[in-house]
Amino acid sequence: MRITANFDGGNINVINIDKHDDIQLAIRPDFGDEFYQWFNFRLEGEVGQTYTMNILNAGSASYPAGWEDYQAVASYDRATWFRLPTQYENGVLTIQAELDCEAIQIAYFAPYSYERHLDLISEVQLHPAVSLEHLGLTLDGRDMSLLKIGDGNPEKKNIWITARQHPGETMAEWLVEGLLNRLLDGDCPTSKALLDKANFYIVPNMNPDGSARGHLRTNAVGTNLNREWQTPSLEKSPEVYYVVNKMHQTGVDLFYDVHGDEGLPYVFLAGCEGVPNFTDKMAALQQQFVSALTIASADFQTQFGYDKDEPGKANLTVGSNWVANTFSCLSNTLEMPFKDNANLADPFVGWSPERSIYLGEASLVAMLAVVDSL
Repeated sequence: MRITANFDGGNINVINIDKHDDIQLAIRPDFGDEFYQWFNFRLEGEVGQTYTMNILNAGSASYPAGWEDYQAVASYDRATWFRLPTQYENGVLTIQAELDCEAIQIAYFAPYSYERHLDLISEVQLHPAVSLEHLGLTLDGRDMSLLKIGDGNPEKKNIWITARQHPGETMAEWLVEGLLNRLLDGDCPTSKALLDKANFYIVPNMNPDGSARGHLRTNAVGTNLNREWQTPSLEKSPEVYYVVNKMHQTGVDLFYDVHGDEGLPYVFLAGCEGVPNFTDKMAALQQQFVSALTIASADFQTQFGYDKDEPGKANLTVGSNWVANTFSCLSNTLEMPFKDNANLADPFVGWSPERSIYLGEASLVAMLAVVDSL
């Protein structure tokens, strides 16, 4: 028996591996020790044997409520992911796996590796409508890459999409992959109509360092990027600094910041009703966008989500709030579950990369519904 997390996005500490029915593990915290919940490791053992893994520090993780009704994901080929029997009791997360092959990868959610991120950028740049811009370097020296899609016509609307400010929320980049592939599909009338009216600026991964390090929420120096938008710095948050500067150059008419939520088993939007500069036009756009996304995706719902901020009380360090207030535009945070969508449950796979991809495609329908009103 062997356990390793020595790969891109890996995260686990092995405490004791002497017994196959009581493997003792711990999640390694992000840099700075403030956040942890993401795990991603590989177990090697005997076919037919059942292995019981106990994550002993789960009770003090960042979002303990996220373990309730949660099941870990696993894959033998790192392409098809399914759920494993998982229980949370007395602060310990227990995962069981009966091996069909000698090695299995187990994670908090289906990983989106840095190598896949590089593949995505390299593949889509081949499309004639796409240009790739290097915004700068992260603190670990990785590229901050921006995909520009469209002809740059200043008469068109400017739509910005960002994902994985919180690197453990890998469903966000799965969504962007689906959105990009549909947007660049020359046979899709929705995409053709959108590109006639808008330029797209897409950052598929806002936090490459945290992604590669196996962090849940922060970058290389422990900074939560989604609390940096009001005053980003090259020392703590160059990822946000570069994006903010580019947004000032292009302007923003619609912002879509894609995330995952540990606790709530639903797909929902967090709008910007509480920003000081919120207007009646922004309110009307928000309602129009919500209505369109409700029709475009049966996974999306409006009953469950975050409480709305009181007027003028929104936290402007948060990306979607800062963008809404700065550019007086339609701006949303999209949240997807780590668990399953309780409204359309799938016990075998739960919420998945495939459903994230479909939601990315549906998001374009909602964007087309509002683009003429932006």
